[in-house]
Amino acid sequence: MSEEQVITGTISAILPVEEISNGKYRKQVFAITNYEGYNAKEQTFAFEIFEPVDPEKKKIDNFIKFNKVGQKVDVSYEIRCNENGGKYYTSLSAWKVFANKDASDPANPAPADEVLDEEPPF
Repeated sequence: MSEEQVITGTISAILPVEEISNGKYRKQVFAITNYEGYNAKEQTFAFEIFEPVDPEKKKIDNFIKFNKVGQKVDVSYEIRCNENGGKYYTSLSAWKVFANKDASDPANPAPADEVLDEEPPF
């Protein structure tokens, strides 16, 4: 089994949900951007989330509910490749998206370190 692939970045786009395969599946595409490229160059990655059209399946609905453009996230993904008519198509399939633990929310800043008004006794 291979090691889990995780990438951190800021959500730069969330596209509208698409129905594919004659309405059997739903697909959500979103992009994240980070500055971890060569010489800290900006790079963008587009991810896909697939699920069957089923009221019990909530992966896409939960993604839309809990994520927004500008949010820093960690994305666990796998690289998929499909052949169709002699052509190969590669995609990044996201299976977990979580708010980045190191991201700070400017609206709710983290508490500052405690400041002592007096000198320590040592």
